Amino acid sequence: MTDQTPLDRLTAKLRSIHHLRDAAAVLSWDQETYMPSGSGAIRAEQLATLQTLAHDQFVSPEVESLLAPFLNCATGDLLPEQTASLDAASQSLLRETWRDYSRAKKLPSAFVNELERECSLAQQVWATARKTNDFQLFLPNLERMVVLKRREADYLGYTDSPYNALLDAYEPGSTVTQLRPLFQTLRTELVRLLDLIRESPVQPQANLMTQCFDTAKQLEFGRLVLKHMGYDFQRGRLDLSAHPFTTSFHPTDVRVTTRVFERDLPSCLFSCIHEGGHGLYEQGLPSAHYGTPLGEAISLGIHESQSRLWENSVGRSRAFWQYFYPKLQDLFPDQLGSVQDADFYLAINRVNPSLIRVEADELTYNLHIMLRFEIELDVIEGRLAVEDLPDAWNAKMKDYLGIVPTSDAEGVLQDVHWSFGAFGYFPTYTLGNLYAAMFYRQARTDLPDLEKNITKGNLLPLKDWVNDRVHRWGRQYTSAELIQRVTGIPLTPAPFIEQLTEKFGNLYQLPATASHP
Repeated sequence: MTDQTPLDRLTAKLRSIHHLRDAAAVLSWDQETYMPSGSGAIRAEQLATLQTLAHDQFVSPEVESLLAPFLNCATGDLLPEQTASLDAASQSLLRETWRDYSRAKKLPSAFVNELERECSLAQQVWATARKTNDFQLFLPNLERMVVLKRREADYLGYTDSPYNALLDAYEPGSTVTQLRPLFQTLRTELVRLLDLIRESPVQPQANLMTQCFDTAKQLEFGRLVLKHMGYDFQRGRLDLSAHPFTTSFHPTDVRVTTRVFERDLPSCLFSCIHEGGHGLYEQGLPSAHYGTPLGEAISLGIHESQSRLWENSVGRSRAFWQYFYPKLQDLFPDQLGSVQDADFYLAINRVNPSLIRVEADELTYNLHIMLRFEIELDVIEGRLAVEDLPDAWNAKMKDYLGIVPTSDAEGVLQDVHWSFGAFGYFPTYTLGNLYAAMFYRQARTDLPDLEKNITKGNLLPLKDWVNDRVHRWGRQYTSAELIQRVTGIPLTPAPFIEQLTEKFGNLYQLPATASHP
């Protein structure tokens, strides 16, 4: 056996730690899919043990000793003499490992154990509370979670807002100061378009989507689309869950879930496409770098860009339905056989403010995100008491979308995120939409026959393009660096606004003034 280099030894250690995290991820996936309802307490203990073991091993003196030959362990700066001969990928691996290590080092082991246990338990209570429309049942868990997340922010340290410390875990480098003007610009344009659409005489046939659609056939169609996208079922699965999600244990074991309702055709279809985009990212990460930052996604915003690119730029496009609509008609001849493709296309892209985020249309979706961002920011910064969340939620729904939930199940309890402590997660959805529009515009430039291929059901050129331009890099680049590298410009909402303006301007026959974002 040849002697390992210091970098090889660091990589081997990181991989072994990742095995523990993957084991915990398998248990979490099972908890959301097939776990018996009576197993919740022991599952919380199992997850807490595994995550604490992984944390303790990662922040151990051994990892610091493996990093020490390459960087200053007081500042995290690479040592020029020791790293000058390393390629850019290896230097990025060291930089990102140090970022993760220094962040984890600030969190006491007992705190990690407490947080993980509460996340598992709270998630199970949330599921029951949502099902029974009982916010008071979930309130104690959520109050404990907020206390824990504030403590986490204090441990990590922050500038300006404790929310920045939490946001940084999901979208490194993003801050409240950056997001506020970005979201304000976007909100102004979205509300402008929404007001114009409300005045349009064009009325989609909403009832087309709420006929009786056999659930098994819906799943069959979802699997068909995933196969065309290039999702590898030899290295992945499609299952059912209450809240669609994607999880990955390795590029050879990536699992997506969906949910299916007999009288809601878009729900299953678009969650399959959406989660399939996430799944393609995970399957496209380099296996050779498994366990290290180079084998991981850059950020949740970039991850979301992959799902939104497939769901909206592709799955809601005319080109996509030119190929797939006849196949859908074949599955549902009684419901869709006599429906013209133009009427179906309008219905599938109907703009209608709705209560549920994951069922929201392409235009109003980001308004759902903005109100969640504002609410959780107020909670973490102490301006809003957890017990007042339902009222705050309903007030913002009325302000942003002009509708008010009639129950907490379709209001403040609808999302799983806060139950597992994901404060700071929601903004990445909107960032993902902005990144997706930028990526897709560039893909159309780089692949002149892209839309012609999509009309033939050939989605693989786009899959190969994102594999090459996004997936294969892991975390070698930051989000800002990657978007600049791929598109030649920094993050901007302009392509997303232009995409929506053109699409809905045509669909709803909006006045020409609507074309000036």
